[in-house]
Formats: sequence, C-alpha cells, structure tokens
Amino acid sequence: MSYAPQQGYAGEYAPTQGGTPMGFHPQGYQPGNYPPPSQGGYQPSAQGYQPGGYQPSAQGYQPGGYQPPAQGYQPGGYQPPGQGYQPQPGYQPPSGYPQPAGFGQPPISTQPGMGPPPGPPGGLEGWMNMPQGIPNTPPGLEYLTMIDQLLVHQKVELLEAFTGFETKNKFTIKNSVGQKMYYAVEDTDCLTRNCCGPNRPFDMKILDNYKNEVIHLYRPLACDSCCFPCCLQSMEVTAPPGNVIGSIEQKWSICTPLFTIKNAAGDDVLKIEGPICTFSICGDVEFKVLALDGVTQVGKISKQWAGLLREAFTDADYFGITFPMDLDVRMKAVMLGACFLIDAMFFEKARNQETDRPGMF
Repeated sequence: MSYAPQQGYAGEYAPTQGGTPMGFHPQGYQPGNYPPPSQGGYQPSAQGYQPGGYQPSAQGYQPGGYQPPAQGYQPGGYQPPGQGYQPQPGYQPPSGYPQPAGFGQPPISTQPGMGPPPGPPGGLEGWMNMPQGIPNTPPGLEYLTMIDQLLVHQKVELLEAFTGFETKNKFTIKNSVGQKMYYAVEDTDCLTRNCCGPNRPFDMKILDNYKNEVIHLYRPLACDSCCFPCCLQSMEVTAPPGNVIGSIEQKWSICTPLFTIKNAAGDDVLKIEGPICTFSICGDVEFKVLALDGVTQVGKISKQWAGLLREAFTDADYFGITFPMDLDVRMKAVMLGACFLIDAMFFEKARNQETDRPGMF
C-alpha cells in the first residue's frame, strides 16, 4: 500500500519554482478546504471570549441563586444579642451552705500601723489608737504627736471627801474628744501626804493602757512663797523613766505665779504666767503659756469649773491643756507635768480646807 501525497506535495520532495516551494502561498499556509480570513467564517468578539449562556455581572461574580446578606454572614437560626454575650447564671449553693469566715463583718476602718497591738483582756474601748513607727519619739509618747489639747480629770476619793484623810491622787488623761490616753498615779506614803499637805514631795507615774510607765514626774520638797526665793518649787520630767527630757521651775514673783519650762539641756523653751487670784469661783482659772518674749500666748493650762458640789466638798479637779500642734513631743510631756505641779500648789486642799490666797504670799 502506498501513501497518496496531498496537493502541493509531490513524492518525497516538492521542487521550487524560482526559489518558492511548490504549494507555498505568501499570505500564509492555506490548508485544503480552509477559508482565508477575508472570507466568511468565525469572527472573534470585540470583548473577548464569551462562553455560551454566561453574561458577566456588573458587580462581580454572582453564583447562581445566592444573594449575600446586607449585614454579613448570618448562620441559620442564630441572632447575636444586641448587648454582647450574656453569661448564664452560675452555680447556686444549696440552702444552708456555710458563709465564709468574716462574711458580714464591718470593713476595716483603721489603717495598718495606726491601731494598737493586741491589748489586755477586756478590750480597749474608749482608748485612743496609738500611732506607730514615729521616729525620734520616746516610747509611749506617740499619743502626743497627734494632739494639741489634753484633758486631765482627777478621780474622786470618797474616803478623802468624807474624812479629810489624804489619799493618793489619781488622774485620767484624755484627748479633746474624750478618748483615754494615760493614767497618772501619785506615789507617796501616808505620813508624807498627811504631814506635809499640798507642799509634799511626790513621784507621779504616768501609765499607758498596758500599765507601762511612760512618763515619770518628780517634785522635791520646797517652798512656794515669795518669802523664800532660794527654795522655790520645781519638777523634773523623765520619759522613759531615767531619761530627763525637761523640767519646770518656779520664778520668784510677788503678784502672779511665774514658771519656766526648760528642755533637757536646761534651756528656756516656754513661760507660764498665772492670775493674781487663783480662787475658782464659778469659772475657769487660766494660766497662760507664753513664748520666750513673754507676750505671745501659745497655749494655756486652765483649771475648769467642775460644779458646785464637786468644788465645795472635794479637791478632784478638771484641767485643760492646750499647746501648738507642732510643739516638740517632749515639751508636751513637760507641759503635762506643769499641770500637775500647778494643781498641787494652788488647788490641792489640806483636810478639805481651802488654803489658797492672793498673790504668792
């Protein structure tokens, strides 16, 4: 069987005529029965290939029959809440479940470091909270850093009131709102109290709420009259006991009581001036606390009127002490000692008899 060559090809090789192979057309290869481009047939689209039955969308590809939601994807049957996720109620303990320890107790109102340490049995009701961690302050005097006023109340001794037998004086020291700060107890023997009367020497122990002695006062035996200018009254203040922090010394005068408050080095710090008449007649008796210029008043020690019956039948007195808030805490303690010295000199009765007199005679 032999191969039949197509038109334009003869045998194994079609010779050329004038350099052009036989069967070659200059406008391109024209296979048999294929119409040239100038003749009718397929005309390409001006917009490119268009598959049959598909029209491009102006908004992009749209799968048949599906319209995207206007607010995004919405899973079938679920609508997200308008305010976000709302947790469901948690586990409810069964009735009778014990409450945790401390539940229902009032909140802590005292800051750490401001309250007192655990105290003796019976609680600390009515006591002022002691500040903690105050530098350069003798132990026990932290109370005095927070105040500018003291109230000193003497306890009524019934035996002394009815019999005139002199007993040890006892005092309660409070702040301006009535909270207790210290106790003061006189330390003398019976013979000294009843023989020497108001001029007796004494030791005064000032105790905190734990019965610790924080201030010690010592008054030696001396005179208080202007007739003996070389032997006038004085008091030494130590805090803690054995460590001198200051003293009070009486100055010679004829009309009015005069005192000087000194520091541990013996330097004058303040002056105290009393009235000519120290009788307590339905009113307070004030001793002015002055600066070193002798004119500027910075505080006072006042013997307060305690009522007719108390004044007439006892020597249990009420005192108020005021001083600058920024005064050295040691000088505040010395001011407290000055109050006890003034009480012993002018308001202590001998066998319930008033011995006060005008001036310093």
